[in-house]
Amino acid sequence: MQKAVILLVEGKRAGQNTTAPALEKAGYTLELCHNGSTAVKTLTNLTPHLIIFNAATMRTNGARTCRRLKRTDQNLPLIHIRAEGEPEDPDAEADVYLEYPFTPRKLLNRVKDLLPVDHTSEEIVRYGHISLYLSKKSVDVVGKGESRLTPKLVHLLEQFLRHPCQVLTRRELMQRVWKTDYIGDTRTLDVHIRWVREYIEEDPAKPLFLTTVRGKGYVLTIPPNHSGK
Repeated sequence: MQKAVILLVEGKRAGQNTTAPALEKAGYTLELCHNGSTAVKTLTNLTPHLIIFNAATMRTNGARTCRRLKRTDQNLPLIHIRAEGEPEDPDAEADVYLEYPFTPRKLLNRVKDLLPVDHTSEEIVRYGHISLYLSKKSVDVVGKGESRLTPKLVHLLEQFLRHPCQVLTRRELMQRVWKTDYIGDTRTLDVHIRWVREYIEEDPAKPLFLTTVRGKGYVLTIPPNHSGK
């Protein structure tokens, strides 16, 4: 199988914090950009399998640039790397956050987790007219067809499909999907909920299935007689 293409955003003077050697040694094809604006322009002509933003090698934490990169194609998984002691910034909307120091093996394991994989047997989670394919990271909705999802969207939708008709609080979702207890700012969660609705709702602006329970969280409920369009 052809190795994946990774868009690596890393400073020119990355020094010992560079991730390029480990990625190249693993056989990945790298498209290297030294700043965020170049990376955004690169996405107009390149569709990589993964983006790595190494903020530890730059003068900015890159949260704004990461958001721009994700919104160019929200299906692209993104790894955000920060310097030791720097706080995690959920505004980056990354799928994985790493803080130096870490081993090359840890980075490669995270890359592998985010990339599409080939499986002879596919685990499927179903509820009503929605089928979520965990390995190939896609959702099939009757009447809307099959769509590829980011790892975070897969994990988020999985929570609702495995707990139908159950209110999931913002704290629970942040803990399960983002592995954090911090709920001071849940904009990232709200954005991902909106994206999930775009895939499963007939009218995302007026959701019928994934609804908000004011002051608590969200719940996925599909009427038994609903089979899609």
